[in-house]
Amino acid sequence: MTRKKKGRKPGSEGPAVYREKSVSQLEKEAVERKKDRKRKGLKAGSRHSSTVVTKQKSGNKPKDPRLGSKKPIPLVVEAQKPMTKKERRLSAQQELEMLENDPQLITLLDRLDAGEKLGSGLQKQVDQKLDRIEQLMKQLGLLDEPEEEMMDDELPMTRAHSDDDLLDQFEKMDFDSFGKE
Repeated sequence: MTRKKKGRKPGSEGPAVYREKSVSQLEKEAVERKKDRKRKGLKAGSRHSSTVVTKQKSGNKPKDPRLGSKKPIPLVVEAQKPMTKKERRLSAQQELEMLENDPQLITLLDRLDAGEKLGSGLQKQVDQKLDRIEQLMKQLGLLDEPEEEMMDDELPMTRAHSDDDLLDQFEKMDFDSFGKE
């Protein structure tokens, strides 16, 4: 208990406010409280009737589309069919088209054409993509190699085995004839 004596003045909250209820309203509340006191626990047979009630309630609600699927699930795993030649050719053609239209490769090739040197990683990437394009073109039959024409245009170069042979070959070359052609 506190040792402080209660004062008669209202506190900081102000005086208590009471709502006056009519007699009929008070009687209604009393009857409801009395009913609540009488109804403690569950109704008799609730474990049997509750499932029926929940089924009826769930039937009225819209079903969640994420729950369950009507699509049958195969129980046996089927082996994948191997791709036909046409499908492989089509995919190779699509891959070739994608590589030719690759914006990164195009910018790197433009940089190379401008005389800019690329780093070893970028150069390796460009070489790999160009090799893949060449491989796909051979596979699709789009690459015609005119090797005979190139041999006629180039000077016959012999395979040098040592540094001395290479130096002799370089000294024998006529550089004046290159500018006149």
